[in-house]
Amino acid sequence: MSEPGVFLIPALAVLAPLFTRSISRWVKVPIVVFELLLGIAVGPSFLGWVDKSDLLDWLSEFGLAALFFVAGNEIRFRSLGGGPLARASLAWVASLVMGLAAGFLIAPGEAAVIIAIALSSTALGTLIPILRDAGELSSPFGKATTAMGAVGEFGPLVAISIFLGTRSPGVSTLVLALFVVITGVAIFVAVRMQHGHLHRLVSASLHTSGQFAVRVVIFTLACLVALSAMLDLDILLGAFAAGVMWQIIMRSAPEADREQVESKIEAIAFGFLVPLFFIYTGVTFNLDALLGSQLALILLPVFLILLLAIRGLPAQLVAPRGAGNRERAGIGLLSATALPIIVAVTAIGVDQKVLDPGLASSLVGAGMLSVLLFPILGMALRPADAKRRESANV
Repeated sequence: MSEPGVFLIPALAVLAPLFTRSISRWVKVPIVVFELLLGIAVGPSFLGWVDKSDLLDWLSEFGLAALFFVAGNEIRFRSLGGGPLARASLAWVASLVMGLAAGFLIAPGEAAVIIAIALSSTALGTLIPILRDAGELSSPFGKATTAMGAVGEFGPLVAISIFLGTRSPGVSTLVLALFVVITGVAIFVAVRMQHGHLHRLVSASLHTSGQFAVRVVIFTLACLVALSAMLDLDILLGAFAAGVMWQIIMRSAPEADREQVESKIEAIAFGFLVPLFFIYTGVTFNLDALLGSQLALILLPVFLILLLAIRGLPAQLVAPRGAGNRERAGIGLLSATALPIIVAVTAIGVDQKVLDPGLASSLVGAGMLSVLLFPILGMALRPADAKRRESANV
C-alpha cells in the first residue's frame, strides 16, 4: 500500500473527467483517452512515478472484468432482435478472415492469430457510455453499433479461449462448449425462476448497508469468472456472461429499482475499477519498444487503417435499411473502435513469447488512437435527427 501508484492512479482518475469537461465545448473526447495519456505520463515511459506491481496488476484485471460485465449487462437482446446479431456475427467472421490474411502478411505463424483477434475486436464497453450519453442506444444507429460491438467482444473472447489456451483447439472447443452449457443452464434457470422475492430484497436494501443487489452482482461475477478460470478459458468470457445473466435476472424488476441498481453498478465500475484499468494500461504501455523499432512505428498507422477496414467494411452488413452514407460511415468508425481485447490478447502473445513486444505496442497504440479518433468522427457523422434529439435533451 506504500506504492505511489496507490495514490497517484486515483488522483489521475479524478483529473481525467475534469480534462474531458474542460474541452467538451470544442470537442467531445472520450474520457478513456485522458486516462490512457495520464497513465503513460506517470509511467516508466516518461516521469516514472508509477511502475508495474502485483497489486495494481490484479486490480487492473478486475477492472477489465468489470468493463466486460457492464457490456454484457447493457446489451438488450430483445431490442436488437435476431437479424442484427446474425448479420453482426457474419460481419465478425469476415473480419476474422481479413485479420488472418493481414496477420500472416505481417507476422506469419502464431502471431498472425493474435493480430487477427486484435483487429477483429470492437470495444463495446467503451462505446456504450458514449451512445448512452448521446441518447442513441435505442436508435437504429445505436442498435447497429451495439450489435457489432456485442459480437466484436464475444467473438474474440471465444477465439482467445480456443486458439490461445494451453490445450489443443479441439479440446479447447469441447471445454468451451461445456462452459456454454453450464452458463446456458444457469441463464435458463434465471429466466424461468420467479424473481419476485429477489426483487423485494433488492428494493428493501437499496438504501441500507445491506446493498443486496451489489453483493449478488459481485457474487455472480466471481462465480462465472472462477468457472472460466477453472476451465482455463479467458476470464473475460465469464465476466461478459455474468453481465448477461444479471440483466436477465433484473429485467422484470420495477424500473425505478432497476435504474438505481444499474447506477450503483456503474458507480463501482466507472468510478473505480474501469478507470484504473485504462490508466494502468497507459502505465504499462511499452513506449520504448514502440519507439525503438522502426518497423513498429511504421505498423502503428498501418494497424489503425487495418482496424478501420477490417471492422468498418463488414459493419455495412449491419447498417439499418435505407441508411445514408454518413450513417454507414459512422457505424463503421464506431465498430472499428477497439482497445480492451487488444490489450488482453497482446499481453497473452507477449507472455507466451509468440508476439514481438514492438508489434504488441503497435497494436495497442493503434487501439489507443482508434479510441481517440473513431468515436469523435463516428458520432459527428450520425444522422441529423439524432443530433437534434441530443440538442433537445441538453
